[in-house]
Amino acid sequence: MSDFVLTDLVSVASMVALGQVIMIDLVLAGDNALVIGLAAAGLPREQRTRAILIGIAAATVLRIIFAAVTTQLLAIVGLLLAGGILLLWVCWKMYRELRTGHHEENAAHHALAGGENGNGNGLPRKTFAQAAWQIVVADVSMSLDNVLAVAGAARDHLWVLIFGLAVSIALMGIAASLIARLLQRHRWIAYIGLIAILYVACDMIWRGAAEVWPLMF
Repeated sequence: MSDFVLTDLVSVASMVALGQVIMIDLVLAGDNALVIGLAAAGLPREQRTRAILIGIAAATVLRIIFAAVTTQLLAIVGLLLAGGILLLWVCWKMYRELRTGHHEENAAHHALAGGENGNGNGLPRKTFAQAAWQIVVADVSMSLDNVLAVAGAARDHLWVLIFGLAVSIALMGIAASLIARLLQRHRWIAYIGLIAILYVACDMIWRGAAEVWPLMF
C-alpha cells in the first residue's frame, strides 16, 4: 500500500497536475489582487488598507469553504460539465482583461502599494461600504473560479488538490500584490496561466460530457 501511495505521489500525471495547479494559483491570485486593489482605489488612503485586508481575508475564507464542498459537488453528474463551462467564461474574462489598457491596472497597483490618495488615479471616490461590497462580490466569483480550476486540474490526485488550495490561500495572504505586479511586468506568465485554465476547462467539459451523454440517449 505504501509503495502505491509513493508511486501516485511521484507519477508523471500528478507532477503535470501539480504544475498546472501552481500556474493557475499564480495567475488567479494576481488577478484577484488586482480586482481588490481596483475596488479599493477610490477610497482615501486610511480606509484603503483596511478594505484590501478585508478583501484578502474574505478571499481566503471563501476558498476554504468552496474547497470543502467542491470536490463532492464535482462528483455529481452534470456539475463537472457546468464547472468546465464556467471556467471557459473565466478564460474569456481573463483574456479581455489582458487585452485592455493599463490605466485601471495602474490604479489597482497604486492602491495595493498604498499610494497617497485614491482620487488622483482618475477613478471616482466611493464609500467604504461600496468598496467592501464590490470586493466581496468579486471574491465570491473568483474564489469559486480558483477552487474549480484547481480541483479540475488535480483530478483524482488528492494531495495535489490539498497542496494547490494551500498555495492559493498562502499567495492571497502573503504575496498577492507582489504577484500582481509580476504579472503586469511579464504578461507572458499570465497568458501561460490562461492556457492552463483553458486546458482544464476543456478537459472538464470533455469528461463532464462523457458522464452526461449516456444519460441523455
